[in-house]
Amino acid sequence: MNNTPQKRKKVLMIGNSHLVIFKFRKELVQRLVPEGYEVWVSFPNGPFGEGNNSSKEFGCNFIETHINRRGKNPFQDISLFFQYFSIIRKIRPDVVLAYTVKPDVYGGIVCRLLHIPFMPNITGLGKGLDEGGVIQKISVLLYKIAVRRAKCVFFQNRNDREFFLDNHIKFEKDCLLPGSGVNLSEFNPLPYPTDDKIKFIFLARVMKAKGIEQFFDAAEYIKKDYPNTEFHICGYCEEDYIEKIEKYQTTGTVIYHGLVNNVTDFVRASHCIVLPTFHPEGISNVLLEGAACARPLITTNRPGCREAVADGVSGFLVKERDSQDLIEKMVKFLQLSLDEKKEMGESGRRKIESEFNREIVVESYLSEIEKL
Repeated sequence: MNNTPQKRKKVLMIGNSHLVIFKFRKELVQRLVPEGYEVWVSFPNGPFGEGNNSSKEFGCNFIETHINRRGKNPFQDISLFFQYFSIIRKIRPDVVLAYTVKPDVYGGIVCRLLHIPFMPNITGLGKGLDEGGVIQKISVLLYKIAVRRAKCVFFQNRNDREFFLDNHIKFEKDCLLPGSGVNLSEFNPLPYPTDDKIKFIFLARVMKAKGIEQFFDAAEYIKKDYPNTEFHICGYCEEDYIEKIEKYQTTGTVIYHGLVNNVTDFVRASHCIVLPTFHPEGISNVLLEGAACARPLITTNRPGCREAVADGVSGFLVKERDSQDLIEKMVKFLQLSLDEKKEMGESGRRKIESEFNREIVVESYLSEIEKL
């Protein structure tokens, strides 16, 4: 009889922030660890969280990586490649799960070189693929190298998958996920506010691509005709918007709360979540979580946003980079009765329950990992 203990399989999860692993994938970690997997995670420490304490809490191991998420410096990217090469060669995981663009690309190339099973999640195309030009050509080439031998490529929306196919980025197998899904127990329907002052809330990094300029325009215009409104912003502010957001705060146009760890209280007090983003999203977690809390959504009619909204039923879709269309849809929302606003939010919750349960995502990952 062979009494040699069976070696635990190692899973390495790489991403560009604490949020990516311990907010949107914690349920997967919570399934892997009790089932006997040795789980390692790697991401940069920063404003979204530190890795050591969370890793101990979840029973896994942490190695920090340094990533400039939006940087285009080739030397920084080469450094990231060598960081991943050192980490993966040292750990020798049985599979690497990657999230966000740079971990997908450079983690994938390293895994291909070291013959390590690799599963990237396309959480959005990123600006490099979305904007065209030389950067897009380089990004396409890197993706071709990174995902060619991947065991499974997880996509969050059909448009991203079609982009890969149209650009001859080949992969052996893929799986379409409902974004990152939503933990339906953690994000419950919140009572709809009944006060007369209507509160719109923008939940995202304060940056151009998230539509903050359009939100500013709408707030400035609407408050003139509808003074009984408030425009709240929660999110990390990029440096080039610090002065502008201070100016709008001073005039009373917006109320900025900074980066908050728990947005539930802000969502509870809000009547509608507004995200006029034109950033290439996978599927926006802000929208999924907001709808799960039974809040109406106003967002852009583009991949990664439209999937979360039934237009005219659970919210409104607007043209991207179009302040006037955003203003019209927000005014349309203001003209709804309280019951109509509330029903809009409840419709969103039903949509999330039927289409975006995070357990679907977790089971898809476990199924693929168990096949190795």
